[in-house]
Amino acid sequence: MKVRLNLSTSPLESNRRFAVGATIAGTIGVLALLILSYQTFSVWRSDKALRARQDDLDSRIAKLQLQRQQLSTFFENPETVQRRQRAAYLNSLIQQRAFPWIKIFMDLERILPEGVRVVSIEPKLVGDTVELTFLVGAMTDESKLKFLKSLEQAPEFSHIALLSEAHATRTDQPDRVVLSLQAEYSVI
Repeated sequence: MKVRLNLSTSPLESNRRFAVGATIAGTIGVLALLILSYQTFSVWRSDKALRARQDDLDSRIAKLQLQRQQLSTFFENPETVQRRQRAAYLNSLIQQRAFPWIKIFMDLERILPEGVRVVSIEPKLVGDTVELTFLVGAMTDESKLKFLKSLEQAPEFSHIALLSEAHATRTDQPDRVVLSLQAEYSVI
């Protein structure tokens, strides 16, 4: 038989509850520390990637700004400005040469009455329309009036304006009346 004897002055206390509670609290604390450490590391890593991307974008922006400045300097160069102006002039000449001369002569032949002739035609591109300035000679006032009526009724011509009218002073001139006209011509 065993006899339990307590020789101490105070009774024996059990600290088991405290030890279990402290172990649980410590385990939760360590888990929270691990989770927070992982989140901090992942945020740091994503910030590092974002900073690298931002640096790449900044360097590309700097290169593009430098390139833009070089292009601006190039295009402001007097020699380049002169070349651009010459190119614009040449393009306008090409557009004038692309004018459908055959179509306008066919349209004028259709509406010209007897005794009227076209002395000169000068086309000018104004936006999307073709503005014609032409000089017409007529043998009589009657043929001049027939021409003006047929010109007004032609669907290809619009905004007709009589710029000047001159009568022949000498009898040896073939045209008794010379008209200077301006009209818009529909190419379509």
